[in-house]
Amino acid sequence: MSLKEKLISSFMAFENNVDVDHPVHEVRSEAMKNFEAKGFPTKKEEAWKYTSLNNLQKIDFSIFPKEVNALEYREVKKYFINEIDTYKIVFIDGIFSSNLSETTHDGVDICLMSSALNKPMYKQIIDVYFNKVASKDESLTTLNTAFSKEGAYIYIPKNKMPKKPIEILHFATGNEATLMLQPRNLIIVEENAEVQIIERHQSLTTNEVLTNTVTEIFAAKNAIVDYYKVQNDAANASLIDNTYINQKDKSVVKVHTFSFGGKLTRNNLNFYQNGEYIDSTMKGVTILGDKQHVDHHTLVHHIEPNCESHQDYKSIYGENSTGVFNGKIIVEKLAQKTNAFQQNNNILISDKATINTKPQLEIFADDVKCSHGCTIGQLDEDALFYLQSRGIPKKEARALLMYAFANNVLESVRIPELKTRINKLIANKLGVNLGFDL
Repeated sequence: MSLKEKLISSFMAFENNVDVDHPVHEVRSEAMKNFEAKGFPTKKEEAWKYTSLNNLQKIDFSIFPKEVNALEYREVKKYFINEIDTYKIVFIDGIFSSNLSETTHDGVDICLMSSALNKPMYKQIIDVYFNKVASKDESLTTLNTAFSKEGAYIYIPKNKMPKKPIEILHFATGNEATLMLQPRNLIIVEENAEVQIIERHQSLTTNEVLTNTVTEIFAAKNAIVDYYKVQNDAANASLIDNTYINQKDKSVVKVHTFSFGGKLTRNNLNFYQNGEYIDSTMKGVTILGDKQHVDHHTLVHHIEPNCESHQDYKSIYGENSTGVFNGKIIVEKLAQKTNAFQQNNNILISDKATINTKPQLEIFADDVKCSHGCTIGQLDEDALFYLQSRGIPKKEARALLMYAFANNVLESVRIPELKTRINKLIANKLGVNLGFDL
Protein backbone atom coordinates (compact mmCIF):
# COMPACT_ATOMS: atom_id res chain seq x y z
CA MET A 1 0.00 0.00 0.00
CA SER A 2 1.37 3.41 -0.98
CA LEU A 3 1.52 6.28 1.52
CA LYS A 4 -1.24 8.04 -0.39
CA GLU A 5 -3.49 4.98 -0.20
CA LYS A 6 -2.72 4.58 3.49
CA LEU A 7 -3.66 8.19 4.17
CA ILE A 8 -6.94 7.84 2.31
CA SER A 9 -7.91 4.70 4.23
CA SER A 10 -6.76 6.27 7.50
CA PHE A 11 -9.00 9.25 6.83
CA MET A 12 -12.00 6.95 6.77
CA ALA A 13 -11.03 5.64 10.22
CA PHE A 14 -10.39 9.20 11.37
CA GLU A 15 -13.86 10.29 10.27
CA ASN A 16 -15.46 7.39 12.12
CA ASN A 17 -13.93 8.70 15.36
CA VAL A 18 -15.22 12.26 14.99
CA ASP A 19 -18.73 13.64 14.86
CA VAL A 20 -19.96 13.76 11.25
CA ASP A 21 -22.17 16.69 12.28
CA HIS A 22 -19.08 18.62 13.36
CA PRO A 23 -18.90 22.12 11.81
CA VAL A 24 -15.70 21.29 9.88
CA HIS A 25 -16.77 17.83 8.73
CA GLU A 26 -17.56 19.03 5.21
CA VAL A 27 -14.32 21.04 5.09
CA ARG A 28 -12.29 17.94 5.97
CA SER A 29 -14.13 15.74 3.47
CA GLU A 30 -13.71 18.21 0.63
CA ALA A 31 -10.02 18.60 1.47
CA MET A 32 -9.47 14.84 1.32
CA LYS A 33 -11.17 14.72 -2.10
CA ASN A 34 -8.73 17.37 -3.31
CA PHE A 35 -5.74 15.46 -1.95
CA GLU A 36 -7.01 12.20 -3.42
CA ALA A 37 -7.28 13.89 -6.84
CA LYS A 38 -3.87 15.56 -6.69
CA GLY A 39 -1.73 13.23 -4.58
CA PHE A 40 1.75 14.19 -3.46
CA PRO A 41 3.50 16.91 -5.48
CA THR A 42 6.18 15.75 -7.94
CA LYS A 43 9.18 17.36 -9.59
CA LYS A 44 7.08 17.76 -12.73
CA GLU A 45 5.40 20.69 -10.98
CA GLU A 46 7.35 23.93 -11.31
CA ALA A 47 7.01 24.73 -7.60
CA TRP A 48 8.57 21.35 -6.69
CA LYS A 49 11.14 21.17 -9.48
CA TYR A 50 14.11 20.89 -7.11
CA THR A 51 12.52 18.98 -4.21
CA SER A 52 11.48 15.34 -4.40
CA LEU A 53 9.22 13.58 -1.90
CA ASN A 54 9.69 10.15 -3.50
CA ASN A 55 11.90 8.76 -0.71
CA LEU A 56 9.46 9.88 1.98
CA GLN A 57 6.57 8.20 0.16
CA LYS A 58 8.39 4.87 0.36
CA ILE A 59 8.29 4.93 4.19
CA ASP A 60 5.43 3.18 5.96
CA PHE A 61 4.54 6.02 8.31
CA SER A 62 2.26 5.48 11.28
CA ILE A 63 -0.58 7.97 10.89
CA PHE A 64 -1.87 7.87 14.47
CA PRO A 65 0.29 7.28 17.58
CA LYS A 66 -0.79 4.11 19.38
CA GLU A 67 -0.01 5.35 22.89
CA VAL A 68 0.98 8.49 24.72
CA ASN A 69 4.63 8.78 25.71
CA ALA A 70 5.10 11.15 28.64
CA LEU A 71 8.20 13.31 28.86
CA GLU A 72 9.77 14.91 31.89
CA TYR A 73 10.70 18.59 31.74
CA ARG A 74 14.37 17.80 32.37
CA GLU A 75 14.41 15.69 29.19
CA VAL A 76 13.38 18.59 26.95
CA LYS A 77 14.39 21.64 28.99
CA LYS A 78 17.11 22.65 26.53
CA TYR A 79 14.58 23.16 23.74
CA PHE A 80 12.65 25.85 25.63
CA ILE A 81 13.69 29.50 25.85
CA ASN A 82 14.30 29.19 29.58
CA GLU A 83 15.78 32.65 30.03
CA ILE A 84 12.32 34.24 29.81
CA ASP A 85 8.87 33.34 31.03
CA THR A 86 6.57 32.20 28.22
CA TYR A 87 3.21 30.63 27.60
CA LYS A 88 3.79 27.12 26.27
CA ILE A 89 1.70 24.85 24.06
CA VAL A 90 3.50 21.50 23.93
CA PHE A 91 2.66 18.36 21.97
CA ILE A 92 4.26 14.92 22.30
CA ASP A 93 3.82 12.70 19.25
CA GLY A 94 0.88 14.91 18.28
CA ILE A 95 -0.80 14.66 21.72
CA PHE A 96 -1.14 17.70 23.99
CA SER A 97 1.08 17.60 27.08
CA SER A 98 -0.63 19.43 29.94
CA ASN A 99 2.27 19.00 32.37
CA LEU A 100 4.76 20.72 30.01
CA SER A 101 2.34 23.42 28.87
CA GLU A 102 1.14 26.73 30.25
CA THR A 103 -2.01 27.98 28.53
CA THR A 104 -4.34 30.82 29.44
CA HIS A 105 -7.77 32.35 28.91
CA ASP A 106 -6.98 35.48 30.91
CA GLY A 107 -8.03 38.16 28.44
CA VAL A 108 -6.59 36.17 25.54
CA ASP A 109 -7.02 32.58 24.37
CA ILE A 110 -3.80 30.58 24.17
CA CYS A 111 -4.95 26.98 24.06
CA LEU A 112 -5.69 23.99 21.82
CA MET A 113 -7.06 23.73 18.33
CA SER A 114 -9.14 20.74 19.43
CA SER A 115 -10.89 22.92 22.03
CA ALA A 116 -11.66 25.59 19.46
CA LEU A 117 -13.01 23.01 17.01
CA ASN A 118 -15.17 21.16 19.52
CA LYS A 119 -16.55 23.76 21.94
CA PRO A 120 -19.67 25.72 20.88
CA MET A 121 -18.27 28.94 22.39
CA TYR A 122 -15.65 29.07 19.63
CA LYS A 123 -17.97 28.15 16.74
CA GLN A 124 -18.47 31.69 15.48
CA ILE A 125 -14.72 32.33 15.28
CA ILE A 126 -14.06 28.96 13.62
CA ASP A 127 -16.75 29.69 11.03
CA VAL A 128 -15.13 33.02 10.19
CA TYR A 129 -11.46 32.05 10.16
CA PHE A 130 -10.79 28.31 9.91
CA ASN A 131 -9.47 27.27 6.48
CA LYS A 132 -10.25 30.70 5.05
CA VAL A 133 -6.72 31.71 3.97
CA ALA A 134 -5.09 28.27 3.63
CA SER A 135 -4.90 26.99 0.07
CA LYS A 136 -7.74 24.77 -1.14
CA ASP A 137 -5.54 23.69 -4.02
CA GLU A 138 -2.08 22.86 -2.61
CA SER A 139 -2.16 19.12 -2.02
CA LEU A 140 -0.18 18.92 1.24
CA THR A 141 -2.20 21.77 2.72
CA THR A 142 -5.42 19.99 1.84
CA LEU A 143 -4.02 16.79 3.36
CA ASN A 144 -3.43 18.64 6.63
CA THR A 145 -6.91 20.15 6.46
CA ALA A 146 -8.43 16.69 6.06
CA PHE A 147 -6.75 15.52 9.28
CA SER A 148 -7.03 18.83 11.13
CA LYS A 149 -7.67 18.07 14.76
CA GLU A 150 -4.91 19.33 17.04
CA GLY A 151 -2.47 22.20 17.23
CA ALA A 152 -2.27 25.68 18.70
CA TYR A 153 -5.22 28.06 18.88
CA ILE A 154 -4.28 31.65 19.67
CA TYR A 155 -6.85 34.45 19.79
CA ILE A 156 -5.74 37.93 20.79
CA PRO A 157 -8.77 40.29 21.13
CA LYS A 158 -8.82 43.95 20.16
CA ASN A 159 -6.26 46.17 21.94
CA LYS A 160 -4.74 43.20 23.81
CA MET A 161 -1.22 41.80 24.10
CA PRO A 162 -0.27 38.64 26.02
CA LYS A 163 1.83 39.25 29.09
CA LYS A 164 4.64 37.15 27.65
CA PRO A 165 5.71 35.46 24.38
CA ILE A 166 4.22 32.13 23.28
CA GLU A 167 6.17 28.97 22.53
CA ILE A 168 4.67 26.21 20.36
CA LEU A 169 6.70 23.00 20.62
CA HIS A 170 6.17 19.64 18.95
CA PHE A 171 8.22 16.67 20.17
CA ALA A 172 8.53 13.26 18.49
CA THR A 173 9.77 10.59 20.91
CA GLY A 174 10.32 7.52 18.73
CA ASN A 175 7.48 5.60 20.33
CA GLU A 176 6.58 4.60 16.78
CA ALA A 177 9.08 3.13 14.32
CA THR A 178 7.93 5.86 11.91
CA LEU A 179 5.48 8.68 12.53
CA MET A 180 3.64 11.28 10.47
CA LEU A 181 2.32 14.35 12.30
CA GLN A 182 -0.13 16.94 10.96
CA PRO A 183 -0.53 19.83 13.42
CA ARG A 184 -2.87 22.70 12.55
CA ASN A 185 -2.46 26.18 14.03
CA LEU A 186 -4.95 29.05 13.93
CA ILE A 187 -3.74 32.49 15.07
CA ILE A 188 -6.08 35.50 15.14
CA VAL A 189 -4.78 38.92 16.17
CA GLU A 190 -7.50 41.54 16.21
CA GLU A 191 -7.31 45.31 15.75
CA ASN A 192 -4.47 47.06 17.63
CA ALA A 193 -3.41 43.75 19.22
CA GLU A 194 0.11 42.29 19.33
CA VAL A 195 1.73 38.89 19.82
CA GLN A 196 5.16 37.19 19.74
CA ILE A 197 5.34 33.48 18.88
CA ILE A 198 8.22 31.00 18.73
CA GLU A 199 7.59 27.67 17.00
CA ARG A 200 9.78 24.56 17.04
CA HIS A 201 9.44 20.97 15.83
CA GLN A 202 11.94 18.64 17.52
CA SER A 203 12.52 14.94 17.05
CA LEU A 204 14.10 13.16 20.03
CA THR A 205 14.70 9.95 18.10
CA THR A 206 16.63 8.49 15.18
CA ASN A 207 13.37 7.09 13.82
CA GLU A 208 11.85 8.61 10.70
CA VAL A 209 9.45 11.49 11.41
CA LEU A 210 7.49 13.50 8.84
CA THR A 211 5.63 16.62 9.95
CA ASN A 212 3.15 18.28 7.61
CA THR A 213 1.98 21.43 9.36
CA VAL A 214 -0.35 24.28 8.42
CA THR A 215 -0.59 27.64 10.18
CA GLU A 216 -3.18 30.30 9.40
CA ILE A 217 -2.51 33.82 10.70
CA PHE A 218 -5.00 36.68 10.57
CA ALA A 219 -3.70 40.16 11.38
CA ALA A 220 -6.45 42.79 11.65
CA LYS A 221 -6.06 46.56 11.32
CA ASN A 222 -2.96 47.89 13.17
CA ALA A 223 -2.13 44.40 14.48
CA ILE A 224 1.49 43.38 15.05
CA VAL A 225 2.66 39.76 14.75
CA ASP A 226 6.22 38.59 15.38
CA TYR A 227 6.66 34.92 14.40
CA TYR A 228 9.89 32.93 14.76
CA LYS A 229 10.47 29.45 13.36
CA VAL A 230 13.43 27.52 14.78
CA GLN A 231 14.25 24.50 12.61
CA ASN A 232 17.13 22.48 14.01
CA ASP A 233 15.79 18.96 13.93
CA ALA A 234 17.35 15.48 13.96
CA ALA A 235 18.89 13.88 10.88
CA ASN A 236 15.89 11.63 10.15
CA ALA A 237 13.21 14.28 10.61
CA SER A 238 11.48 15.99 7.68
CA LEU A 239 9.25 19.05 7.86
CA ILE A 240 6.79 20.53 5.39
CA ASP A 241 5.66 23.88 6.78
CA ASN A 242 2.77 25.74 5.15
CA THR A 243 2.06 29.20 6.58
CA TYR A 244 -0.69 31.48 5.27
CA ILE A 245 -1.04 35.08 6.43
CA ASN A 246 -3.96 37.44 5.81
CA GLN A 247 -3.21 41.08 6.65
CA LYS A 248 -5.53 44.06 6.97
CA ASP A 249 -4.84 47.82 6.90
CA LYS A 250 -1.71 49.07 8.67
CA SER A 251 -0.86 45.66 10.12
CA VAL A 252 2.76 44.54 10.55
CA VAL A 253 3.71 40.86 10.31
CA LYS A 254 7.29 39.61 10.52
CA VAL A 255 8.32 35.98 10.09
CA HIS A 256 11.90 34.87 10.80
CA THR A 257 12.90 31.35 9.75
CA PHE A 258 16.09 29.75 11.08
CA SER A 259 16.84 26.49 9.26
CA PHE A 260 19.77 24.53 10.65
CA GLY A 261 18.69 20.89 10.86
CA GLY A 262 16.51 18.10 9.59
CA LYS A 263 16.77 15.82 6.58
CA LEU A 264 14.30 17.65 4.34
CA THR A 265 12.64 20.97 5.11
CA ARG A 266 10.15 22.74 2.88
CA ASN A 267 8.88 26.17 3.95
CA ASN A 268 5.89 27.57 2.08
CA LEU A 269 5.31 31.12 3.35
CA ASN A 270 2.39 33.04 1.84
CA PHE A 271 1.40 36.65 2.58
CA TYR A 272 -1.85 38.19 1.31
CA GLN A 273 -2.13 41.97 1.75
CA ASN A 274 -5.82 42.83 1.91
CA GLY A 275 -5.61 46.48 2.86
CA GLU A 276 -3.48 49.62 2.64
CA TYR A 277 -0.29 50.63 4.44
CA ILE A 278 0.60 47.02 5.27
CA ASP A 279 4.13 45.90 6.13
CA SER A 280 5.19 42.28 5.53
CA THR A 281 8.66 41.03 6.42
CA MET A 282 10.27 37.64 5.74
CA LYS A 283 13.81 36.97 6.89
CA GLY A 284 15.76 33.76 7.15
CA VAL A 285 19.13 32.22 7.98
CA THR A 286 19.96 28.77 6.64
CA ILE A 287 23.11 26.82 7.50
CA LEU A 288 23.29 23.28 6.12
CA GLY A 289 25.77 20.43 5.98
CA ASP A 290 25.87 16.71 5.30
CA LYS A 291 23.05 15.78 2.86
CA GLN A 292 20.46 18.19 4.24
CA HIS A 293 17.90 19.79 1.94
CA VAL A 294 15.99 23.04 2.59
CA ASP A 295 13.49 24.59 0.18
CA HIS A 296 12.15 28.10 0.86
CA HIS A 297 9.10 29.13 -1.17
CA THR A 298 7.72 32.61 -0.45
CA LEU A 299 4.81 34.55 -1.90
CA VAL A 300 3.76 38.13 -1.24
CA HIS A 301 0.54 39.15 -2.96
CA HIS A 302 0.18 42.93 -3.07
CA ILE A 303 -3.51 43.54 -3.70
CA GLU A 304 -4.09 47.15 -2.58
CA PRO A 305 -1.95 50.32 -2.76
CA ASN A 306 0.61 51.89 -0.42
CA CYS A 307 2.05 48.66 1.02
CA GLU A 308 5.53 47.29 1.63
CA SER A 309 7.21 43.91 1.73
CA HIS A 310 10.78 42.99 2.61
CA GLN A 311 12.46 39.63 2.04
CA ASP A 312 16.03 38.86 3.07
CA TYR A 313 17.30 35.27 3.14
CA LYS A 314 20.93 34.40 3.88
CA SER A 315 22.17 30.84 3.40
CA ILE A 316 25.41 28.91 3.92
CA TYR A 317 25.77 25.47 2.34
CA GLY A 318 28.47 22.94 3.14
CA GLU A 319 29.27 19.30 2.34
CA ASN A 320 26.58 17.69 0.13
CA SER A 321 23.72 19.96 1.17
CA THR A 322 21.13 21.40 -1.20
CA GLY A 323 19.22 24.64 -0.98
CA VAL A 324 16.29 26.05 -2.90
CA PHE A 325 14.89 29.58 -2.80
CA ASN A 326 11.88 30.59 -4.87
CA GLY A 327 10.51 33.99 -3.92
CA LYS A 328 7.53 35.41 -5.76
CA ILE A 329 6.10 38.93 -5.53
CA ILE A 330 2.80 39.68 -7.24
CA VAL A 331 1.70 43.31 -7.56
CA GLU A 332 -1.88 43.72 -8.76
CA LYS A 333 -2.98 46.60 -11.02
CA LEU A 334 -4.62 48.44 -8.12
CA ALA A 335 -1.58 48.08 -5.86
CA GLN A 336 0.04 51.41 -6.80
CA LYS A 337 2.79 52.89 -4.59
CA THR A 338 3.96 49.39 -3.63
CA ASN A 339 7.48 49.08 -2.24
CA ALA A 340 8.69 45.48 -2.52
CA PHE A 341 12.23 44.28 -1.83
CA GLN A 342 13.57 40.76 -2.18
CA GLN A 343 17.13 39.51 -1.69
CA ASN A 344 18.64 36.03 -1.48
CA ASN A 345 22.37 35.71 -0.75
CA ASN A 346 24.15 32.35 -0.66
CA ILE A 347 27.61 31.11 0.25
CA LEU A 348 28.86 27.70 -0.87
CA ILE A 349 31.68 26.44 1.36
CA SER A 350 31.88 23.07 -0.37
CA ASP A 351 32.33 22.13 -4.02
CA LYS A 352 29.59 19.53 -3.57
CA ALA A 353 26.95 21.88 -2.18
CA THR A 354 24.12 23.08 -4.44
CA ILE A 355 21.80 26.07 -4.49
CA ASN A 356 18.88 26.71 -6.84
CA THR A 357 17.55 30.24 -6.52
CA LYS A 358 14.72 31.88 -8.45
CA PRO A 359 13.50 35.35 -7.43
CA GLN A 360 10.32 36.37 -9.29
CA LEU A 361 8.39 39.58 -9.84
CA GLU A 362 4.95 39.82 -11.46
CA ILE A 363 4.01 43.50 -11.65
CA PHE A 364 0.74 44.76 -13.12
CA ALA A 365 0.92 48.28 -11.61
CA ASP A 366 2.99 51.10 -13.08
CA ASP A 367 3.79 53.29 -10.05
CA VAL A 368 5.81 50.95 -7.86
CA LYS A 369 9.28 50.47 -6.43
CA CYS A 370 10.21 46.80 -6.68
CA SER A 371 13.59 45.09 -6.67
CA HIS A 372 14.90 41.57 -6.41
CA GLY A 373 18.23 39.88 -6.60
CA CYS A 374 20.34 36.93 -5.61
CA THR A 375 24.03 36.17 -5.20
CA ILE A 376 25.95 32.91 -5.05
CA GLY A 377 29.60 32.89 -4.06
CA GLN A 378 32.29 31.82 -1.65
CA LEU A 379 33.95 33.48 1.31
CA ASP A 380 36.10 36.50 0.51
CA GLU A 381 39.67 35.17 0.50
CA ASP A 382 41.13 38.66 1.01
CA ALA A 383 38.97 39.22 4.10
CA LEU A 384 39.88 35.77 5.37
CA PHE A 385 43.62 36.52 4.89
CA TYR A 386 43.23 39.87 6.68
CA LEU A 387 41.66 38.24 9.75
CA GLN A 388 44.34 35.53 9.82
CA SER A 389 47.04 38.20 9.59
CA ARG A 390 45.59 39.66 12.79
CA GLY A 391 46.12 36.38 14.64
CA ILE A 392 42.67 34.84 14.23
CA PRO A 393 42.86 31.09 13.40
CA LYS A 394 41.47 30.15 10.00
CA LYS A 395 38.49 28.19 11.37
CA GLU A 396 37.40 31.06 13.63
CA ALA A 397 38.06 33.60 10.86
CA ARG A 398 35.79 31.69 8.48
CA ALA A 399 33.10 31.51 11.16
CA LEU A 400 33.43 35.23 11.87
CA LEU A 401 32.87 36.08 8.21
CA MET A 402 29.84 33.82 8.10
CA TYR A 403 28.44 35.43 11.26
CA ALA A 404 28.87 38.85 9.67
CA PHE A 405 27.14 37.58 6.54
CA ALA A 406 23.99 36.68 8.51
CA ASN A 407 24.08 39.58 10.96
CA ASN A 408 21.47 41.86 9.38
CA VAL A 409 18.86 39.11 9.65
CA LEU A 410 19.59 38.60 13.35
CA GLU A 411 19.42 42.34 14.05
CA SER A 412 15.65 42.35 13.59
CA VAL A 413 14.97 39.61 16.18
CA ARG A 414 12.99 41.43 18.88
CA ILE A 415 13.37 38.85 21.67
CA PRO A 416 16.95 39.22 23.02
CA GLU A 417 16.98 35.79 24.67
CA LEU A 418 15.94 34.15 21.40
CA LYS A 419 18.64 36.06 19.54
CA THR A 420 21.22 34.72 21.99
CA ARG A 421 19.89 31.19 21.45
CA ILE A 422 20.10 31.57 17.65
CA ASN A 423 23.66 32.86 17.95
CA LYS A 424 24.61 29.75 19.92
CA LEU A 425 22.92 27.49 17.36
CA ILE A 426 24.84 29.20 14.55
CA ALA A 427 28.14 28.86 16.40
CA ASN A 428 27.41 25.20 17.08
CA LYS A 429 26.52 24.63 13.43
CA LEU A 430 29.79 26.26 12.37
CA GLY A 431 31.70 24.24 14.97
CA VAL A 432 33.20 27.18 16.85
CA ASN A 433 32.77 29.19 20.05
CA LEU A 434 33.34 32.83 19.22
CA GLY A 435 32.66 34.07 22.73
CA PHE A 436 30.43 36.98 21.81
CA ASP A 437 26.93 37.81 20.57
CA LEU A 438 26.11 39.77 17.45
